[in-house]
Amino acid sequence: MKYFNYIFTLVFILFAALQYNDPDPYLWIPIYLYPAVLCFMAARQMPISKSLYYIGFVLFGAYAIYKLVDANGILDWIKYHDASSIASTMKAEQPWVEESREFFGLVIILGVLAINYFKAFLKK
Repeated sequence: MKYFNYIFTLVFILFAALQYNDPDPYLWIPIYLYPAVLCFMAARQMPISKSLYYIGFVLFGAYAIYKLVDANGILDWIKYHDASSIASTMKAEQPWVEESREFFGLVIILGVLAINYFKAFLKK
């Protein structure tokens, strides 16, 4: 788990760094730095309160649900745009491309937080 957390610490820092050219970096840089800090703490075996995980689950989960049902969200992308490629170019030329990418970023965060939570608190 130590290497898993160091890798995701670096991944989330990289994701945060790539947000400088995003339309809303003030939102996405902290979103990616939050799990980076938790992963770093887990890798170093520092004590992490359950409440920090709960905060992440609630905030990121709620935002992911919003991105799922938003007018340009995942459901819109699947239903009206035939799930066309969202990775063909780096530039998000269509609104559903940006929304879909953000949704999947939140899913990655939630997955990593869940793995760490279960490993730390439900390992018995």
